[in-house]
Amino acid sequence: MNDGRLMPDPVRVDCHAHVYDTAHHPFHGTRGFDTAPNEVGTADQFYCVLKAHGFTHGLLVNPLGGYGTNNTCLLEVLERFGGTYRGVALIADGTPEAEFDRMARAGVIGLRFNLNFPSSPTLYSEGAQRSLAIARELGWFAQVHYEGQTLINALPVLRKCGLPIVIDHCGRPDPALGIEQSGFRELLALGREGQAIIKLSGAFRYPGSRFPYTESDPYVAALIEAFTLDRCVWGSDWPYLRAKERVDHATLLAAFERWVPDPDDRLKVLSHNPMRLFGFTAQHPR
Repeated sequence: MNDGRLMPDPVRVDCHAHVYDTAHHPFHGTRGFDTAPNEVGTADQFYCVLKAHGFTHGLLVNPLGGYGTNNTCLLEVLERFGGTYRGVALIADGTPEAEFDRMARAGVIGLRFNLNFPSSPTLYSEGAQRSLAIARELGWFAQVHYEGQTLINALPVLRKCGLPIVIDHCGRPDPALGIEQSGFRELLALGREGQAIIKLSGAFRYPGSRFPYTESDPYVAALIEAFTLDRCVWGSDWPYLRAKERVDHATLLAAFERWVPDPDDRLKVLSHNPMRLFGFTAQHPR
């Protein structure tokens, strides 16, 4: 009998996490910020977290904090874990096409732009247009992390790039500004166009947010309505860099259960959508 709790499934994907191996891959000069030793976690540690919460796969995002545009650690993890993990890279302008091909073979399926960080590759350079064109040929998506109103200026470029667009962390709206804040209105409009994907993640990153993250509820409801459940995925943002208070999967999943109360809908977001949108399969070696 289904009592409304998250039920096990052959594929269950945490669609946003970062991993580190500082013993073999020290922080890189292209990093956007430093992280504390207690903030980083390895791919093996993350795999233990996934198993403990009934997840089977993870989408790993090369972290601007620590590694920047150096994707070496990410690629080694993807190659070692096979299909258990897939990746999103931060790619410097001028990266050789052969390196894009190597990333694709390892399991990279997208490239990311951090719009509010000057240290991130910019979306507006000629080099970015080249990267987007190569990504389009490889069948990747473009993933965007931002906060505030930054999305508004980026939308013309994103709409023209010819790639699926993945938006991180619910667009990081500011609850103090309300649903009608301009950046969030534009995000909802993007969702209604039917081509973008929203990550229902980052509840602990809302300004002033504290467990149980109820500040996020009206924004997530509006996003689900605009994007539809077919274009929603969930991510933890493990290992919770720069968190203002204690965070873990259990507390974040409790918020997710509140946002998506129907078990079949939760299965769609955690399993069916990542399989369809990101190519995850039940075949994983670990």
